[in-house]
Amino acid sequence: MSVTDAPLAAVDLETGPSAALITLVAISTGALVANLYYAQPLISAIAPEIGISPDLAGSVVSVTQIGYGAGLFLLVSLADLVENRSLVLTLLGFTTLGLIGAAVSASAAVFFLSAFVIGLCSTGAQVLIPLVAHLVPARRRGRVVGNVMAGVLTGIMLARPVALFIAASFGWRAVFWCSAVLMLGIGAALVRLMPRHEPRAGMHYGQILASMAGLLRDLPMLRWRAIYQALMFAAFNLFWTAAPLMLAEHFGLGEHGIGLFALAGAGGALAAPIAGRLADRGLTSALTAGAMGALALCFYATGWAAAALALAALLVLTIVIDAAVQINQVVSQRLIFSGAPETRGRVNALYMTITFAGGAIGSVLGTLSYHWGGWPATATLGGLIGTLALVLFAVQTRLTRAA
Repeated sequence: MSVTDAPLAAVDLETGPSAALITLVAISTGALVANLYYAQPLISAIAPEIGISPDLAGSVVSVTQIGYGAGLFLLVSLADLVENRSLVLTLLGFTTLGLIGAAVSASAAVFFLSAFVIGLCSTGAQVLIPLVAHLVPARRRGRVVGNVMAGVLTGIMLARPVALFIAASFGWRAVFWCSAVLMLGIGAALVRLMPRHEPRAGMHYGQILASMAGLLRDLPMLRWRAIYQALMFAAFNLFWTAAPLMLAEHFGLGEHGIGLFALAGAGGALAAPIAGRLADRGLTSALTAGAMGALALCFYATGWAAAALALAALLVLTIVIDAAVQINQVVSQRLIFSGAPETRGRVNALYMTITFAGGAIGSVLGTLSYHWGGWPATATLGGLIGTLALVLFAVQTRLTRAA
């Protein structure tokens, strides 16, 4: 593998990527992932305007998510085959076109096609993350991955309130126009700062895809970490699918109030850089167990907070839940990126595909649990998911010690 043409001294061979490049990648990944969530709070405005019946309104979000899931497996793996800078910029360009298409769409067909392209090509974020991990020395890998993942979580958490605030003043189409302009700005910055990264030659696309089953079979760390984060992300989506319903029902919050709550909840992103630094010091097991335990306990505690109408306590618990998911993500990616550099694209594709599948299941469970038993059912289910993750980690730890 080779890294060449690092503009503006963006990469030092000894210390790794510059602070400017790391910051740009964090912003880029956060902005790309945010594209998956802009439509969620705007369904009621988008659906009738493009001719979608109320029964199918949820498909406005589902199509984007399906596109992202497809891109995780089919496009992120290309990072082991295609020059990474060209790949990211191409995906960014198509993402921009998808956003423009969504902004001007007058029919369901056009919007759905645009939404699929947005999801498919926003996976460029998952090409950037392993690239940064490759550029940074191992002793700083956790810290840098943590900084980048803070950007990702911030993008996820800010997407919904930002979409609500923009749409309230300028309409839902303005949300997609604003994101398209942001993508163009990010693309211009990446052209200036992002180094070229040429993967080692020797495989074609079919071989790349065929090899992924073998990687999943041969890399137990990848399997375990993917399962852990799938559970954690399932709990995360479980929470944020049902929480708006609970906040409206128990606390009487409207769209802006829920948006502000989500905005404050983004404070969990601050845990990522700290987790990365601690992971670099070898505290991966303690961080993993702590994150899983904290998620379980805080989920159980949200049942009390909602019943007691303790909004401040609920907010603190929300921040800890978000932080726990982020901590496990940083630790997991630091570990899976420690393997052979020539497989990092496929390893990340597998890891994120499994994680994303867990998140999709969590979204469904959030709706089902809340409609079945209200917030107590959702809180209990979230706690059980965290407990299950902790039990699995204990099993893996015992198996590793016995080997």
